Amino acid sequence: MKSWVPLVILLFAATSAMAQQQEKPNILLILVDDLKPNLGVYGDEHAISPNIDGLANSGMRFDQAYCNQAVCVSSRYNLILGARSTSTGLYDFGKEFRDVIPDAVTMPQYFRSAGYHAESMGKVFHIGHGNTNDAASWSIPHWKEKVIEYVDPESTNGQLTREEAFFENTPMYIEGTPPNHELPRGAAWESPDVTDEAYADGRVARHAIDRLRDLSKDTDQPFFMAVGFARPHLPFSVPKKYWDMYDPESLPLAEFEEGPEGAPDFAVKRGGEINQFFPIPNHQHIYEDDLQRKLIHGYYASLTYMDAQVGKVLRELERLDMDENTIVVLWGDHGWHLGDHAIWTKHTNYEQANRIPIIFRAPGVTASGSSTKQFAETVDIFPTLASLAGLDRPKGPQPIDGIDLSPTLSNGQTIIKDHAYHAYNRGGYLGEAIRTDRYRMVRWTHTQDKGKEVIYELYDYQEDDQETKNIAAENPEVIKALVAKLNQYPKAKRLP
Repeated sequence: MKSWVPLVILLFAATSAMAQQQEKPNILLILVDDLKPNLGVYGDEHAISPNIDGLANSGMRFDQAYCNQAVCVSSRYNLILGARSTSTGLYDFGKEFRDVIPDAVTMPQYFRSAGYHAESMGKVFHIGHGNTNDAASWSIPHWKEKVIEYVDPESTNGQLTREEAFFENTPMYIEGTPPNHELPRGAAWESPDVTDEAYADGRVARHAIDRLRDLSKDTDQPFFMAVGFARPHLPFSVPKKYWDMYDPESLPLAEFEEGPEGAPDFAVKRGGEINQFFPIPNHQHIYEDDLQRKLIHGYYASLTYMDAQVGKVLRELERLDMDENTIVVLWGDHGWHLGDHAIWTKHTNYEQANRIPIIFRAPGVTASGSSTKQFAETVDIFPTLASLAGLDRPKGPQPIDGIDLSPTLSNGQTIIKDHAYHAYNRGGYLGEAIRTDRYRMVRWTHTQDKGKEVIYELYDYQEDDQETKNIAAENPEVIKALVAKLNQYPKAKRLP
């Protein structure tokens, strides 16, 4: 009889370990490109976003959420590393994070080390502009899809376009091939009468559904699934039925189309990504109303198309009875200017480029339909998910800059910090920003010439939510108080 005792103990230990692993929540992380909080649940009366609204209404919405840098590649590094660009020096395209921090522990790697299966599909890491995926992060190979995509032949005239080449890392990244600016521009929008799966986001949703069905059969291992949607990133290529949901004449145009009075010229973006598409005028920053309305219409149509794909995934999660043991997070990688300051796209330190949606649904933790004024940053998602999964705070060679927001998820009135910190580099300067309930202060420091004067911007959103005037010179005490907050952070790092 005694000979059976060790076997019984081993079986009990194995059963106990399996039960503990089964109790770990699954994680579904939904990443959306260029998504600002122009959603019904955030108060946008024009947006048609029933599925994301429904997610928010079953969880918690962060009303004061901000990215850490308003550019795709760096913002995604901020998310997946839990580290700000100012801590890593990863500000720009073309630099792989493992070239800087070879042994960095990414969010999916961390969950893999805790027994999770980790996989990704669509746009998760930014693949393009000289950057690639990180194979070490995933249990199985990443399922890649397009970001720049056309169905209508007239959109490309049958040729490889500039942005397609950027996102395929060709041809300018291949020796002996022409630079991208010598390639033709693709269309800024198209609206063919096609099915959802004619475009990448529809295929990503289908793949996510297929994978959820497979993963539902394995009850022994929790999963970490990252699902990345491309729209509403340019070009606004989505099926006609989503364009038809909007009356373009009802969509508002930007009210203020100038740079802020008193702001440094380099802080205001002109041209850039938007000029890679036709019929955008190359040497004109204030567009005719018809063109503005078409771009805004395209953004909203793309948002609604993406929302429909999110809904398909969430409904399948529920159909499979996995929703009660799955934490769902929806995150926009940065905002998007829709003509305010005559800026289109992102890449600034202003409100429209940096404010994002962050929504958590953590069964048993978040109350349905709740919201919070707690400031949240992209880097907070990594430590918060670890906490919700019952794991220790992440550690890695990279600094983990984020805070654990789970106390706020349990009670939206719990305020842990009173501001957000973000940064963007323009014109040879690094701009570091502090955003409080009332103010945004940006400190611009030249990255090479330490003798150059430090420049400040200050905006009071109680008095001027359009950012029409930089009031830094008239408010030295406010600047002093916000600089004190900024100086609590480590000195911003620059790559050599």
